Amino acid sequence: MIETILPAGVESAELLEYPEDLKAHPAEEHLIAKSVEKRRRDFIGARHCARLALAELGEPPVAIGKGERGAPIWPRGVVGSLTHCDGYRAAAVAHKMRFRSIGIDAEPHATLPEGVLDSVSLPPEREWLKTTDSALHLDRLLFCAKEATYKAWWPLTARWLGFEEAHITFEIEDGSADSGNGTFHSELLVPGQTNDGGTPLLSFDGRWLIADGFILTAIAYA
Repeated sequence: MIETILPAGVESAELLEYPEDLKAHPAEEHLIAKSVEKRRRDFIGARHCARLALAELGEPPVAIGKGERGAPIWPRGVVGSLTHCDGYRAAAVAHKMRFRSIGIDAEPHATLPEGVLDSVSLPPEREWLKTTDSALHLDRLLFCAKEATYKAWWPLTARWLGFEEAHITFEIEDGSADSGNGTFHSELLVPGQTNDGGTPLLSFDGRWLIADGFILTAIAYA
């Protein structure tokens, strides 16, 4: 599913069924040695996807470490993003010569827990939710887009980005709020000086998909 919302030049892999014999890369085991089983499976599954995607880029199956705030440490010359939720793990990677950053996120297609929306959204976003008639769980879609935005932001800035510091707007591809796919625009509301020598960040554009009980969002920033 995830490949349908990623552009050419970005490789991806996803895992819905978890192989019982799947084990951590030996050089990653120490990162999850004390983790509970669910955390282990999410970590192992997402990094397994990462190595499958790296192979499609022609890269070797290396260990993927964990940096500040848990961000994955990619091989030199590679950018990427990991995601996982109940029943789903995925990774997307690309060469830095083509993309500056990638951010993907997956969420269950279900309404947000009570009380969460107000803490992760801006007044204009809540107004859009209130005035948009749809059978889809657009509140969770908003959250998913915010998460992808943060994942695309962090590698280029190494700075926190709060939920209130990005304003997300959505476009529905066929004009129907029940279409299940479309695009989104993340306007960044804080200075976006970067650490890669590129232009400062002003906004991101991404794509979203709702299918098979999951919400997927993806940003590939060139």
